[in-house]
Amino acid sequence: MYINEQKTIPINGVHQYVSIRSEKENAPLLLYLHGGPGDAALPLVLKYNSALEQTFTVVIWEQRGAGKSYYKFRPGEDITMALFEQDLHALIQWLLERFHQDKLYLVGHSWGSVLGLAYIQRHPETVRTYIGCGQVVNMQKSCREAYDYALAHAEGKDLERLKRTDCTYTGEEWLKDLLFVTGLVVKYKGSLYGKTNYNTLIMPFLLSRYYTPADLLRRQKGSLQAIQFLWQELMGTDFEGCRKYAVPVCFIEGRHDSHVSSSLARKYYDSLESEKEFYWFENSCHFPQWSESGKFNRILASLTE
Repeated sequence: MYINEQKTIPINGVHQYVSIRSEKENAPLLLYLHGGPGDAALPLVLKYNSALEQTFTVVIWEQRGAGKSYYKFRPGEDITMALFEQDLHALIQWLLERFHQDKLYLVGHSWGSVLGLAYIQRHPETVRTYIGCGQVVNMQKSCREAYDYALAHAEGKDLERLKRTDCTYTGEEWLKDLLFVTGLVVKYKGSLYGKTNYNTLIMPFLLSRYYTPADLLRRQKGSLQAIQFLWQELMGTDFEGCRKYAVPVCFIEGRHDSHVSSSLARKYYDSLESEKEFYWFENSCHFPQWSESGKFNRILASLTE
């Protein structure tokens, strides 16, 4: 291993955790943006995507308030999507200067794909290629499709409650409604391919040398507070009006993703006028980077050729 750093660095006044790993000197930088918001992914990327370290200097960032970067958001703190984009830009500037590179590869998964697409609109000069995975295009439409998927599969009490649920998530009980619908999408195998729960995604956290029991608790707290602070703004996400990017884009989508609609991602991709690539993962839902990690890792490595 040429480099293996696990450290916190100050980003816009808040110490945030980064993992930097590579098996070779002067490898191109690749930065991974986790989902959520607030759903840290360090042990999962280390377990399933370590092969990327043969090609890239892989940077995994645990965003402010998430996982090993957890802190309780302060009253009056301006927790907005713009703040996370500012953090991302500061981190990228630091990485490019540290490793003497002018651009990097940027991977965004789910919530991270919102940050990623928004970022390349504003700072294309720093990104070599953007890779969207579980790409969010229009959040309201995606939430409607997730609700319809749950409605088509639910039975009994689940179905009765679902009929009373507001999938615009604007009512007083929006958080309970959101967690309920998401839980049903998971239960009926629309989120993690072939699975009715996330147990296989939890185990790497329990076994990770980098995650303590306290970190596991922080991850849960961080995920909940990020959703509470950011979800209403996130519901306004709509990239459909942007058809051209100054950066090549690559979408990697699970064919069966009903958590964040992959059919919407494909329609959007077809409308793009940018340099672009698209890959269907036939045995994946919302997590193709882990359900079919070998294929995912090979595709990313091929982008450097």
